[in-house]
Amino acid sequence: MKNIIYFILVVFLSLPYSELAAQNNPFTISGQAYDIENEIPIQFAQVALFKENAKEPETFTNTDEKGNFQLQAPKGNYELKIFFIGYEDKILSDIFLNKNMELGKVEMTNENNQLDEVEVTGTKPMVRTTVEGITINPDQNLSNLGGTLLDILRNTPSVRVGDDGSISLRGSSGTNVLINGRNSSLTRNLDRIPASSIEEIKVINNPNARYDAEAEAGIIDIKLKRGDKLGTNGGIDGLYGTRGRSSLGGQINHRDIRYNVYGGYNYRNWKNVGERRVNRTIFEDEENLRQNTNSESRREGHTFNYGADYYFGNNTLSYEGVLSTSYSQQVNTLFSELNDTNTDNLLLEYVRRNSENESDDGYDNAIIYERDFDEKERSFKFSASQSYTNQFKTQNIEIFRGTLSTDESGLNGREQAFTDEKRYNYVFQADYIHPFENQMKLETGLKSNIRNFTYDFDFSRFSFENNEFEDDPAVSNEFDYQDRIHAAYAVLSKSFDKLDVIAGVRGELTQLSTYLYNTDEENSQEYFNLFPSLQTLYKLTNNQSFKFTYSRRIDRPTAWRLNPFPDITDSLNVRRGNPNLQPELINSMELGHIFEGKTSSLTTNFFYRQIQGRLDYITRVEDGISYSEPANLNTAESYGIEVIGLKDITPWWTLNGSVTGFNIRVDGSNISEEFTNNGYALNSKLTSDFKLPYDITIQLVGNYYSPEIEAQGSNLGQYYMDASIQKSFLDKKGTISLSARDIFDSLRYAGDRLTNSFSQSYYAKRETRIFLLSARYSF
Repeated sequence: MKNIIYFILVVFLSLPYSELAAQNNPFTISGQAYDIENEIPIQFAQVALFKENAKEPETFTNTDEKGNFQLQAPKGNYELKIFFIGYEDKILSDIFLNKNMELGKVEMTNENNQLDEVEVTGTKPMVRTTVEGITINPDQNLSNLGGTLLDILRNTPSVRVGDDGSISLRGSSGTNVLINGRNSSLTRNLDRIPASSIEEIKVINNPNARYDAEAEAGIIDIKLKRGDKLGTNGGIDGLYGTRGRSSLGGQINHRDIRYNVYGGYNYRNWKNVGERRVNRTIFEDEENLRQNTNSESRREGHTFNYGADYYFGNNTLSYEGVLSTSYSQQVNTLFSELNDTNTDNLLLEYVRRNSENESDDGYDNAIIYERDFDEKERSFKFSASQSYTNQFKTQNIEIFRGTLSTDESGLNGREQAFTDEKRYNYVFQADYIHPFENQMKLETGLKSNIRNFTYDFDFSRFSFENNEFEDDPAVSNEFDYQDRIHAAYAVLSKSFDKLDVIAGVRGELTQLSTYLYNTDEENSQEYFNLFPSLQTLYKLTNNQSFKFTYSRRIDRPTAWRLNPFPDITDSLNVRRGNPNLQPELINSMELGHIFEGKTSSLTTNFFYRQIQGRLDYITRVEDGISYSEPANLNTAESYGIEVIGLKDITPWWTLNGSVTGFNIRVDGSNISEEFTNNGYALNSKLTSDFKLPYDITIQLVGNYYSPEIEAQGSNLGQYYMDASIQKSFLDKKGTISLSARDIFDSLRYAGDRLTNSFSQSYYAKRETRIFLLSARYSF
């Protein structure tokens, strides 16, 4: 395929000539760009009309959403060319234009000769399956309106989101979340990234050696909206919902001969209320602790994404930026009762009311240079990025001991806490692709990922005697974490008649250090690992393929898990890290079948993961106090099956669903025999779209998660349903939608823990039944 960037340059340089031609008694030539293999129109392809032997086009255009195009030019001999990434260039020669001409369907051939390009194509469906995983188009799911990245992931096959925003994929925790293909500090809080600013999300379950080996469960790559269509394009959207929830945003871009500039903005004001209950029984002490927490919160935030591309020759220089700022307020009121299990006599009671104010600020900047060559598929890319986040939180805590009332007369304790948390991330990466004869190519690259995390926690208690707050060094602490990961990779791919093979290896050198200022405690680690990968695709027929993938991966402990200083702000529940944690090493395999039909697609994957040194939190109870600390267990393994399907039942009814069933085995016998567990789990999601007359669409989304085991217990099952109705107008440029999330108010988080010394259950419920009215206009 010829250089697309060069073509764009030539097209825009010809603008004065095309305008002149259009004024000279032009004739019209029209048609439709059409994918012959999948029998679908090709949207937004570039179409140009050249005079014989001319290097500059006479006129040009893009195909519309139905693949149609129309050009005007004066009488003469022409050559028509259609360009679109992923398709072979289409050239129609010897066109003599002396009257209006209708070409009908102009058939184009998909260039699916490389394994990583094979995917279920269509008119931008909600979920597309690829050899490496799945691609999510958030705009196609109406229940994402007004939401965040976490809301999108809740509706993504195989993904489960916890009540604290944690993500598990096919039952495995630990994912490497990227923004525009890069590591970023902004991914620390996924609930701050608005859904309206996301173009698509790629979930790569078994990435090959060109990607970071980081994370047990795989990679989630978030592509933000930037706009790349010719001319000026954009859109605005707004939303209002129950409890005064609101959002407002917009995007715009302009692209011409030498540059593309774009920008987007989102304002979000979100409120919520909730409750959490914990019930713990200590067998030896014969004590029962009941804790109930009521919470109410409000978060107000602004997100900007912006950038520019400059095209010169075969080169592209780009800048990408994201700026995020938010402010939140939250009040958590904890009621605690400790009773004797035999007599039910009250041993202890108190109320702890925590008023928090938190500011979150962050940015991400990247410079990217790309070079294309005349030789097809040969390219070079270099990028340098820096990201930063700063979370500053203040806590004012009121304690009412000996009572379950919050009457001010019973106030007998006060505490204050200030948390200043900073994260820095620097990434430098170079990638080169070199093709050879016989459909073979080599990909190589270097990457350095440098991260720094600082955590400063200042805690003080109020002295009623001295009438002032006094620092408490037993709780206050300052912790510093740094790591540097230097990597090099090589990937060789070869395409045969029916078989594609990609084999690679990645080497990563990890240098890690931590420092706890309070105790002058230092810890450092350095290790080197090799991570081989293999991907194969066998094309049985034009619409059926079999795949096999393997990768070796690593999951390094996070800074939070390495901080040894105990968090004892709740004296009955203490959390602390473990500086001696070692990384998990994972072997991951997948065998799958892909079917692509005219009105349906079905992907079936069998997967297996084996984990050495599984990282998990272990809870012990000593003297009535719960201590939670991460540890390396012996092993863990999971295996199962995943089925993802899309079916057009009728022209007006479409079903899109997935089912994932798996077994998890956890062996923590190196710590204690009671930390060994196993069990089956099932996750399923189903989306039903109904296209009604008058451009009305109704969408129902159902989710079900069965109970899922952990080392010391299990999380209970969940189910919920969303419903939306949308009306399009102004030739589908405008929409208005009404959505109801969790219409049966059934979503909650619950689980239990059981050991030889204690049993514990928890229940958490936020306001999840929400009604939202939204509107959008695109231009």
